[in-house]
Amino acid sequence: MTAELIDGNALSQKLRQDVAARAAALRARGTTPGLAVVLVGDNPASQVYVRNKVKACENSGLHSVLEKYDADLSEAALLARVDALNHDPAIHGILVQLPLPAHIDAQKVIEAISPAKDVDGFHIASAGALMTGAPGFWPCTPYGCMKMLESIGYDLRGKHAVVIGRSNIVGKPMALMLLQKNATVTICHSGTKDLKAMTLQADVIVAAVGKRNVLTADMVKPGAVVLDVGMNRDDAGKLCGDVDFDGVKAVASHLTPVPGGVGPMTITMLLVNTMEAAERSASS
Repeated sequence: MTAELIDGNALSQKLRQDVAARAAALRARGTTPGLAVVLVGDNPASQVYVRNKVKACENSGLHSVLEKYDADLSEAALLARVDALNHDPAIHGILVQLPLPAHIDAQKVIEAISPAKDVDGFHIASAGALMTGAPGFWPCTPYGCMKMLESIGYDLRGKHAVVIGRSNIVGKPMALMLLQKNATVTICHSGTKDLKAMTLQADVIVAAVGKRNVLTADMVKPGAVVLDVGMNRDDAGKLCGDVDFDGVKAVASHLTPVPGGVGPMTITMLLVNTMEAAERSASS
């Protein structure tokens, strides 16, 4: 068996075309969807991320504002800026790029964002909405994973899904989304005693710990679907995920590559969430 690759680039393009059509329809009604991206400091990776997010917005017909601040910006000044964006009718989504400088409480900043503009899905109100099944914004990376499963027509009902990782950004929301689709979900983490025993039972595995080769071929049940959320570098400096790609490819039925898998979906779901926020605002 050789796994069928789930192409995140191709699926992203399809979803972004839908976003562009929705944005055009909203602009025709007098509203241009707007996203504000706030970057504090000069973290090189963050600079690349925000540049890609702004570019993706512009290519899909969304209005994007990039606000850059020096690393010594005070927490109070950042909170004041977030508050101003909360009250700006031209802005429908607010994204404060993480990580923030050490002197700023990231959680406090996230909670300062209006839940109606929390397109990253990190606000406690968004987490509560996801847990209870109420309308809200889903965190972009696990939301993208769900779209990938949907794209291959995968029915999660009654399936056993194993999520490796328990972060608030991917692991926990991923588990809740899978649960919503009637999967039986196991969350594994650094305290899990026998990871292999868990993953060998899984119909679906989501690897999201940021550790190379955390999932190898002998840990995967033949025919399982494997989603690799990891972003690492191998010994040669080449981008790789959490999954031993070459080994797992020979066992799994479907597999996401790195790069070109889950990564492109994260920014795409940010656009989808921003579009949703704008549509809700326009109809309220």
